[in-house]
This record gives sequence, structure tokens and C-alpha cells, in this order.
Amino acid sequence: VSMNILLSDFMTAYAGAELPPLGIQYKDYAVWQQGTLEVERMQAHEAYWLSAYAEEAPVLELPTDHTRPAVPSSEGGKVYTSVSAKTAEALKRIAAETGSTLYMVLLAAY
Repeated sequence: VSMNILLSDFMTAYAGAELPPLGIQYKDYAVWQQGTLEVERMQAHEAYWLSAYAEEAPVLELPTDHTRPAVPSSEGGKVYTSVSAKTAEALKRIAAETGSTLYMVLLAAY
């Protein structure tokens, strides 16, 4: 529905015609919405969520096969592999056909 209205308004403006003035503004909708909501109920919900997230989230300690370092690092490992020339050419061809990079093709395969 919104797309039809947007397209209709765009075509009207593109044709050089003037759009009719809006009968209702967003601020009118906002006032209506605030008036119809149960203010006390919404304040109770807001108070609940503010209290639920008032404290800092604790560090999640899951059992692992190695101890957590004192200073976290974002350094990852490396995996080396090789592919045949035929496979490399096929990957490059896929990248060219799809208008993407070789990295994007490999990432999609991963």
C-alpha cells in the first residue's frame, strides 16, 4: 500500500503537478497514539526493562578445552590449503560470471 502511494506521489510530482496538502500529519498520529496508549502500563513496562538492564551483563564462563587468557585477543588461527589450477580457474570463472570477487566466492563456499 505504501509503495503504491509513494509511486503515485512521485509520478504526480514528476509530471509537474502539485501534490494535494496532507490532511493529517505524523505529529497528529503521534498525539493520537500517545492518547490511546495506557500510559501507566507503558511506564510499568519501561521501568521493568530499565531495571532488567540496569546492571552490566556478566562475563559468560563456558567450559572450554583451554583456559581463557587474562588479556583477550582477537587474533585468530591460520589454515593453509591448496587447490588445483583447474579448481582455481573454475572459482575465478564463477566470480567473473557473478560479478563478484574471488574472496566473495570463497566466503560463500565457506
